[in-house]
Amino acid sequence: MSITPEQVQHVATLAQLAVPVDDVPAVAAKLSSVLDLLDGMASVDTQGVEPLTNPLDRVQTLRADTVTETNQREHLMQNAPATQDGLFLVPKVID
Repeated sequence: MSITPEQVQHVATLAQLAVPVDDVPAVAAKLSSVLDLLDGMASVDTQGVEPLTNPLDRVQTLRADTVTETNQREHLMQNAPATQDGLFLVPKVID
């Protein structure tokens, strides 16, 4: 698939990216090569291939879901300029 310089400029405008005019042809060529690679990958027959969760076909060892920290709310709230009911008070930013 080929990307034109006009398409690169259009997408850059939509994404609010500043692409120098001199770099547009090079960016178009690089994007075209990426899309060609993706087209090649899409044409590979994957019928009957089971999806893998891990390329080494191993199971991830998980740690126990236990509390490791104590509640330090009161200690941490001492540094806040304003609190109420155990919550940080912040200035209103939306009317």
